[in-house]
Amino acid sequence: MGMIKRFLIPPAQSFFLFGPRGTGKSMWARSSFANALVLDFLDPEVFRSYSAYPERLREAVLAGGKKDVLLDEIQKVPQVLSVIHALIEEKRGLRFIMTGSSSRKIKKTGADLLAGRALNASLHPFMASELGDAFSFEKALDTGMLPLVWFAPEPQQTSKSYNALYLKEEVQAEALVRSIPAFTRFLEAVSFSHGSVLSVSSVARDCEAERKTVEGYLKILEDLLLSFQVGVFSKRAKRRLAAHPKFYLFDAGVFRSLRPKGPLDRPEEIGGLALEGLVAQHLRAWVSYQGKDNALYYWRTQKGVEVDFVVYGENGLYALEVKNSAKVQPEHLKGLRAFSEDYPEARCLLLYRGKQRLMKGNVLCLPCEDFLRGLRPGKAIWA
Repeated sequence: MGMIKRFLIPPAQSFFLFGPRGTGKSMWARSSFANALVLDFLDPEVFRSYSAYPERLREAVLAGGKKDVLLDEIQKVPQVLSVIHALIEEKRGLRFIMTGSSSRKIKKTGADLLAGRALNASLHPFMASELGDAFSFEKALDTGMLPLVWFAPEPQQTSKSYNALYLKEEVQAEALVRSIPAFTRFLEAVSFSHGSVLSVSSVARDCEAERKTVEGYLKILEDLLLSFQVGVFSKRAKRRLAAHPKFYLFDAGVFRSLRPKGPLDRPEEIGGLALEGLVAQHLRAWVSYQGKDNALYYWRTQKGVEVDFVVYGENGLYALEVKNSAKVQPEHLKGLRAFSEDYPEARCLLLYRGKQRLMKGNVLCLPCEDFLRGLRPGKAIWA
């Protein structure tokens, strides 16, 4: 894992580095800032010391003589943010690198103290092009692309246990919910919304919880960076469009480990949702690392005509449809062709499980594996 070069470029000023557990934040930060003063708030002794006396950070920084200060898992001791704010205001030329797997406590304690003084950066699961020859398409679909899981001796077992570890270390330890069993039922229920328009009422009914409780659980997932939502692309809209966002768990392997499987669950359906989620997390990482003004959307009319993903911004307008099929069928192109009627400027791509690159009218059909291997920040989504 230490030999894999990540696409994230560190900002020149102080910044928060957020990302779910297991994405390699600490390793990336320690490798990128090898000469920094390091404080790891997961260390019980360090945690106790700075929780009791946050002002000790000033003493450590001034005594250390380092320009870069790495604070690992900053959400554990958010009290030090006021000290960091004061040190930045003193213009001592310091750069603080603050990693965290949850933004919840930081938001509650007023990270706006650092607004304009510290940027936000994110580290995502691996992209296929980061792994290069080490990338395996089938493995990515099966166990996801979390570094913690990818390099584990038993990736499938590690993927299955990842959610249990999160429940114990993040949800339970920080007392975010009253009932861990109820939250576990919610996780199973919400896994059925992966890749779909989110219906809070349906999730609440499936896990036998009140709507407000489920809304709170969804906020917890968001704060723990375990999920994200994709809004509707509505710029220059010519048709009546859907209003609600689509929901995704942040990694295809996490989705597979949460999604219950049984006689009534078709493997091809779960595989298709895993494939769509894998593309979603790659596009989200590309947007994040690109360093330009781009955003990820989906497009759906009220009549049900849909395009899975729309990327819009400085790098252009792209419409992408994902199909878990080895052959391109005429009906697969319906959404893209409707979108191109409204947006003739768009570059339309169909990603599928076949091996050939095909041109169907104005739609370029690409093997999904080829697309993921070629997707990298600094380059167009598809040249």
